[in-house]
Amino acid sequence: MLTPRSRSLLFPGVDGSHKVAAWLYGADIFGEAMADMLELFTSIGLSEQKAKETLKNGALSATLKDAIVQAQRVLGTSAMDKTIGTLLYSMASRLKDTKRLEFLTINIAQRKITSELQLAAALEFLKSRPQDPISQSEFDEACGVGIVITPEQIEDAVESVIKKHKEQLLKERYRFNMGLLMGEARSALKWADGKVIKNEVDMQVLHLLGPKTEADLEKKPKPQKAKVAENDVKNQEKSVNGDTGFGETKSLMEQLRGEALKFHKPGENYTTEGYVVTPNTMNLLKKHLEITGGQIRTRFPPEPNGILHIGHAKAINFNFGYAKANNGICFLRYDDTNPEKEEEKYFTAIKDMVEWLGYTPYDVTHASDNFQKLYDLAVDLIRRGHAYVCHQKGEELKGHNVPPSPWRDRPVEESLVLFERMKKGLFAEGEATLRMKMVMEDGKMDPVAYRIKYTPHHRTGDEWCIYPTYDYTHCLCDSIEDITHSLCTKEFQARRSSYYWLCNALDLYCPVQWEYGRLNLTYTVVSKRKIIKLVETGVVRDWDDPRLFTLTALRRRGFPPEAINNFCARVGVTVSQTTTEPHLLEACVRDVLNDSAPRAMAVLEPLKVTITNLAENFKSDVRVPDFPANEAKGSHTVPFTRTVFIEQSDFREVMEKGYKRLTPDQPVGLRHAGYVISVQKIIKDSEGKVVELEVTCCSSETAEKPKAFIHWVSEPVVCEVRLYEKLFLHKHPEDPSEVPSGFLSDINPHSLEVIRNALVDTSVKTAKVFDKFQFERVGYFSLDPDSTVNKLIFNRTVTLKEDPGKI
Repeated sequence: MLTPRSRSLLFPGVDGSHKVAAWLYGADIFGEAMADMLELFTSIGLSEQKAKETLKNGALSATLKDAIVQAQRVLGTSAMDKTIGTLLYSMASRLKDTKRLEFLTINIAQRKITSELQLAAALEFLKSRPQDPISQSEFDEACGVGIVITPEQIEDAVESVIKKHKEQLLKERYRFNMGLLMGEARSALKWADGKVIKNEVDMQVLHLLGPKTEADLEKKPKPQKAKVAENDVKNQEKSVNGDTGFGETKSLMEQLRGEALKFHKPGENYTTEGYVVTPNTMNLLKKHLEITGGQIRTRFPPEPNGILHIGHAKAINFNFGYAKANNGICFLRYDDTNPEKEEEKYFTAIKDMVEWLGYTPYDVTHASDNFQKLYDLAVDLIRRGHAYVCHQKGEELKGHNVPPSPWRDRPVEESLVLFERMKKGLFAEGEATLRMKMVMEDGKMDPVAYRIKYTPHHRTGDEWCIYPTYDYTHCLCDSIEDITHSLCTKEFQARRSSYYWLCNALDLYCPVQWEYGRLNLTYTVVSKRKIIKLVETGVVRDWDDPRLFTLTALRRRGFPPEAINNFCARVGVTVSQTTTEPHLLEACVRDVLNDSAPRAMAVLEPLKVTITNLAENFKSDVRVPDFPANEAKGSHTVPFTRTVFIEQSDFREVMEKGYKRLTPDQPVGLRHAGYVISVQKIIKDSEGKVVELEVTCCSSETAEKPKAFIHWVSEPVVCEVRLYEKLFLHKHPEDPSEVPSGFLSDINPHSLEVIRNALVDTSVKTAKVFDKFQFERVGYFSLDPDSTVNKLIFNRTVTLKEDPGKI
């Protein structure tokens, strides 16, 4: 079906109620119009399927239609060869500024632009001059118009490159990196057809080396050392990823190794769709390869203005994991360009969380390491005519369709002087900014590169009063660190064009930006601003409150890092946004803790039980296996005396159908103790509440097998236990359609329950902070940092099983 935009394009004079009437009563006319458009699109060489797909996109259909009509006018005929048609379609699908459509169409129709390489240069030329009048001579020079590369020139260039690498080629034969030959040949002949170069390279290599031999076709055997390294990686994968417990789910490392098939190889950035190639690109890539040795380089670049959350766990695994899985390196780089919001505790916590998840940064760097270099590059950007000092206020720059700055065309020398004055502190905050002359993919014009902030920086003190923005800093730091793959979440896709533009505007090595989908959870908020609001209003104690989904909170609650990594593997390395239920994460936690958390017995709501047929001073040791399914993994002993405590819920005064635990008429077994107890007397307080049971016991070997065995404690440790539920009542507390009055009104009043006098067996006495246990029949628990020598505090990590009511 045509979109409203498509219909308006087909019937430009029909709008309002007339358009509705046309749609209701002119379906046949629309059908004919669609058929005409389909015929128009196929006439330029599009397949019928591609033409139909194009019709579904109203904006693209309109742009392509206008381009075809204009090209036909230039050519003086409706007939058009496929080369021009292909370039028109490529232009229509990539051109953001349709005001330049006619100019570019004429150049294509007149066969000035004859290749995809020239078209890419043309689009970049126009993108870098969104408001400037177009100089045809500058355009022609930038796009190689009129330059003809002869087959002889290609042959000579390839011959020269092969001669340069002849010795290595003869040695390595077909294992030699042929992409290097292609890259150098393309660098020498910028406007040559890539396919023709490749054919010439293949032909000359074949002439030099001859046909491939059996030895060439054999896989290169790995040296022994490499096998050892491979085994080490597998062992690391087990420690980082573990068994997911989700059947066929691949480990994260397996998935990330698979991603290497989709990503470009180091040094072959130009093979990525949308990557902008400049006359100096191949030289820059060559230098990049000399520095990196062809090694994959990634970085994890958090802002140190808050604590990392569960979404960052995916980012950490993606960045560090992709490098690790492919024998590369990953930097931890703090994006510390906003001193107002940065604190030392965030720097420390970020590094701690990266290491807690099992990764070691190759190096820890800061954007502030490059402040002087970034400033020098900004001066260079002004000199090149790509940046200017602007005096518009912040509120004037917000929103869409912001009018161009009145200072956009100020002289270069004037901007250089003003930028120097900004650096020297001669303007007030907000009085001046440095802006870049470019249009971002989302239509935002001239993003800010530098702003004034009279706030001391935690590392540079008062040295600077101007600080670079993310849009300016990020890609340049990636370039400085020779990052090969700039991995970021999907919302940064709108900044990809500005990323490429800035590196190329400064003639610097340009990495490739790849986007992947964010990981979101229901029943939570992860926005730093909103978490700060929760802390300030007292809803939670701090960033590490176990009801939050920050990584410090999950660690405090007792989530093992392996479980979080397994969860990331379960969600998968996808480019699509994913919103997941917390119970999937909890399932990964149970899977890990089931094999790693030793058992203990704990009673949260104790009921005193006195065994009357045991002596007053009776005491014995009972052996409790740490892991009942595998007793070889160890055990511990707990005392068993005349007085024990059981859960109140494990006794009922009146028998009910289906109830299998202790009643006056139904005995139960005591787990691990080897005894069965039977009620003799019920003792109540003045209000009629049961406060004690008097029972007798007998050996479980001689007694009739009871219907159930319950846990118990004797001479226990008195502990505080904190039980957690979801912090919010609704799945999407930030969604006004679910919670009209805001996320602060959606707090679950029962998200925290504190039991101050829980009883736990003596095996936990020597526990250290973050040690984890399974309290039998109760849940998984972790020792909280608030614990003292005199008072142990346990957080419930997860229940033993998912509550069916939550799913």
